[in-house]
Amino acid sequence: MGDSDRLINKAAEILRTKSPLLYQDRIDELVRRIFANREKYLETVQANGSPLYIIEPDIIRARAKEFTETFTKYIPGLEAYYALKSNNHPVLIESLASCGFGIDVSSGWEMELALKHGAVKMIFSGPGKTDSELRSAVANSDKIIVLMDSAGELERLDRIASEEKITIRAGIRLTTNEEGLWRKFGIPLRDLTKIFTAAEKSQFVKLCGIQFHTSWNLSPEAQCKFIERLGEVISTLTPARRSRIEFIDIGGGYWPPQGEWLLPAGTPEGKLRQDILGKVETPLSHYYAPALPLDTFAGSIGEALKKHIFTQTGEIRIFAEPGRWICNDTMHIALTVIDRKHKDMVVTDGGTNIIGWERFETDYAPVINLTRPGMNEHLCYIFGSLCTPHDIWGYSYHGEDIRPGDILLIPNQGAYTWSLRQNFIKPLPETVILGERSVHAPVSI
Repeated sequence: MGDSDRLINKAAEILRTKSPLLYQDRIDELVRRIFANREKYLETVQANGSPLYIIEPDIIRARAKEFTETFTKYIPGLEAYYALKSNNHPVLIESLASCGFGIDVSSGWEMELALKHGAVKMIFSGPGKTDSELRSAVANSDKIIVLMDSAGELERLDRIASEEKITIRAGIRLTTNEEGLWRKFGIPLRDLTKIFTAAEKSQFVKLCGIQFHTSWNLSPEAQCKFIERLGEVISTLTPARRSRIEFIDIGGGYWPPQGEWLLPAGTPEGKLRQDILGKVETPLSHYYAPALPLDTFAGSIGEALKKHIFTQTGEIRIFAEPGRWICNDTMHIALTVIDRKHKDMVVTDGGTNIIGWERFETDYAPVINLTRPGMNEHLCYIFGSLCTPHDIWGYSYHGEDIRPGDILLIPNQGAYTWSLRQNFIKPLPETVILGERSVHAPVSI
């Protein structure tokens, strides 16, 4: 069988395998919850204008409490470090620090931001740390653990710590995929012994842990499989080296419990149809990739650690780096309809530079008309005001009608939006913190 035949067969298989439909009751539950708080959101926009970021710190504090309580049922003493890259708004840092969370930073800039807003414990991950960033980490050695991404990074951290004569705690980041783009992160498992050997020569770098990260986890399968692989390698270490492992960081990537909500163009079969035919089915068809409950993650990962790690190391400390799971529901985007060009097309006052990417060509989030509430969903192109056709918020809205002046809300946009926002054509909006008197401008951080 030639390559063409294999491609045709694979395409046929993709078209035959339909993605799961998103149940209407799940959409309705979210829409009803927003309408139940309709007056609060309307008053906020009427007082502050639009477009607008709306942040609800109570939500993120509740998610932090739920994450900690769920995981510590199965992994007592687990320490959570919020992945700052998922949303770096200062109010989120302050809220999570008050809940006992640490902060996972991936740059010197994030480190400074976290310190400025109350972080008292941090882990510093990410590839390509500069000497300047490593110096900042060493200067804050009482608050930070550096997760070393390579042997070269260990050498530079050792040099800098030796120059300052300051001991810095460090862990080794392991790559979970030795092929393709994910090779960028960490070192292969097979090189773990080499890094231990190199670290043992350092007087000021205290190697005391191991980290790994798998992403887009709709289930704990990838995490548990890697824990098993890691256990096999740890079993080959000498007792002295095993005793140096004080913590294992199991990373983040936990998907929120509602799963990933998709438009037809976001599904494998929809992408194929669009590439070949240039079009997909009606955007009123909604799909999702289901995510398992957090309790399932915690239970499965806890059992894998007991079976494969603690038998080698004893019950050491476990870190986790939740990001999206914590911040997804804490921020909403409010827009005002500026122009109704056709019955099925409106233009709003906010562009997708607010979120930094063309998210809603593939991802689905209900666009909710707060001005004219209604549970029915109507086909309508909801465009932003940027000079690009990719500036779209959705292909439908919930409400009785849609007219110029109507206030729209796109809920649960807290993850990988604020951090990616960009000054492109239109300025960035202000942010209102519900429950706070202050209004924070984006440039303030």
